[in-house]
Amino acid sequence: MKLTVLGTGNAAVSECYNTCFALSKGNSHFLVDAGGGNRILKVLKDTGIDIGDIHDIFITHEHVDHVLGIIWLIRVIGQRMNQGKYDGELRLYCHEELSQKIQAIANMTIQQKVCRHMGGRIRFDIIKTDDVRDILGCPVTFFDIASTKAKQFGFTMQLDNGKKFTCVGDEPYNAVNHHYVTGSDWLLHEAFCLFGEADKFKPYEKHHSTVKEACQLAETLKIPNLLLYHTEETHLAERKRLYTEEGRQYFHGNLYVPDDLETFML
Repeated sequence: MKLTVLGTGNAAVSECYNTCFALSKGNSHFLVDAGGGNRILKVLKDTGIDIGDIHDIFITHEHVDHVLGIIWLIRVIGQRMNQGKYDGELRLYCHEELSQKIQAIANMTIQQKVCRHMGGRIRFDIIKTDDVRDILGCPVTFFDIASTKAKQFGFTMQLDNGKKFTCVGDEPYNAVNHHYVTGSDWLLHEAFCLFGEADKFKPYEKHHSTVKEACQLAETLKIPNLLLYHTEETHLAERKRLYTEEGRQYFHGNLYVPDDLETFML
């Protein structure tokens, strides 16, 4: 399984893309979120991921930096369906309220000749906690992260090699989800900024964590591989070095601070 980190930034970034990623097995791709606009189309092109090979998309929550790129994908894939250039169906995994909001936005902004596919070949698969789906031939278990801001889901995926891959969304880990996160070989966790710059970026006001807290968590949970994303962009050129230096003080596993478009073999 290959992980491609399509974007690594928080909601307000402009020099990198909003946080989203793809899991790939051969020419099949599982997209998680899509950022905040049509830049997702260029990002996918730059990674060599053909939109026609995307049939599974998970949307974590309703915030604009995660959901508006989905509208563009619905538009492009629906157009391809009309042109006979997209095989099969597109499955969108999200909770009920988010499904309704995405469809409302699409119906207000996209021609009905495209939107008519929603409910048909563009299928919303409504998820609840503990729901399991087979995606890319692997069992994926979804769970409510217990957000204090907007209803949000994460997931854990059992990979073909037996490793456990977990995404807890873009908020700090909540202990109520210990059952899902414990035993993970890979953990994707947000780190809004350096702990040393918390006064500047005020992550706690936004219910985010710093590099220090994310790394302390991973150390406590004995996570072998920790990947940090959803960051500020002030230190973009030096982010990998600075975040790694702070993180190493608290975490002794493999720490990854990816750039946009960076890939990892899981």
